[in-house]
Amino acid sequence: MISNKPYLLRALFEWILDNEWTPHLQVDANYPGIQVPFEYAHEGVIVLNIHPNAVRNLQIDNEWIAFKARFNGIEQEVSLVPAAVMSIFARESGQGMPFPPEPYPDVTEPSSSGKASKASDAARPDKSKKPHLSVVK
Repeated sequence: MISNKPYLLRALFEWILDNEWTPHLQVDANYPGIQVPFEYAHEGVIVLNIHPNAVRNLQIDNEWIAFKARFNGIEQEVSLVPAAVMSIFARESGQGMPFPPEPYPDVTEPSSSGKASKASDAARPDKSKKPHLSVVK
């Protein structure tokens, strides 16, 4: 089943903007695979201002949330999965929606038969072999 979180994030984002407030995301900075400025995280949580005046190229898709923003004058690329979002809220009123914590995805999947390692070895070209194709006229 498709998660409803990205849909709720987009809807609340628009609702916050329609009320002329500033949307913020509270994000689990330790969530695997995300790219956030960790130096601004506090106790594993970072709060990101995602108002259109504060970010560039904001995309809130079903799989990723991505944008560019300036942190201490330095532009950085931010990308995260919706599962890493802990809440979305308006700075001015505090209104928004918290989300229950989601378990981290399995980074390594155990392989009892070793098929994964064999498949990755087969996909990797052997640099010592020369190409065996020839020109046909």
